[in-house]
Amino acid sequence: MFRDDVSDWNWEINVETSEEVNAYCMPGGKIMVYSGIIEKTHATDDEIAAILGHEIAHALREHGRERMSTAFVQQVGLIGFAAYISSRDGSRLSKETAIQAAALGATLFFALPNSREQEREADKLGLELAARAGYNPMAAVSLWRKMDALSNVDIPEFLSTHPSNENRIEDITQHAKVVNHLYLENKPK
Repeated sequence: MFRDDVSDWNWEINVETSEEVNAYCMPGGKIMVYSGIIEKTHATDDEIAAILGHEIAHALREHGRERMSTAFVQQVGLIGFAAYISSRDGSRLSKETAIQAAALGATLFFALPNSREQEREADKLGLELAARAGYNPMAAVSLWRKMDALSNVDIPEFLSTHPSNENRIEDITQHAKVVNHLYLENKPK
């Protein structure tokens, strides 16, 4: 429904025994779920569907490939900037500082916001996928509340690859209401 070529992909969902509360998807539909996310959150079937929907959405939107392309462009730009700055007058320290500032700026103002937007997109599409499969989209809200309670790191959103837990829970709650009709139409009778 979302892509013509996904039926040709060799989809895999793998579970690795690990304390880590995480999951990820590589290009082409290779999904890894760490057992810690299931065990530590005491995830229900609906919550596991939210996790898988999110990761499937990353694959459908090719976020992994997009991140690799973004990183490549960022590196080429930094190499070009470094070559330019090296040819200019000034101390070695000032040149290195300029290059480091450019790298930090590219990360803060280009890479991280793009990554957060991909996470938001995967959250929304993942909720829709789970709802279409007959899983309650509100389970993503309960899952993120559990994950927030387990989190011992509070990184400001602008320094993170992911939306803050607070913003994410708010966004997911709103979108779950939007796609709830899909769940009601498709839930097991």
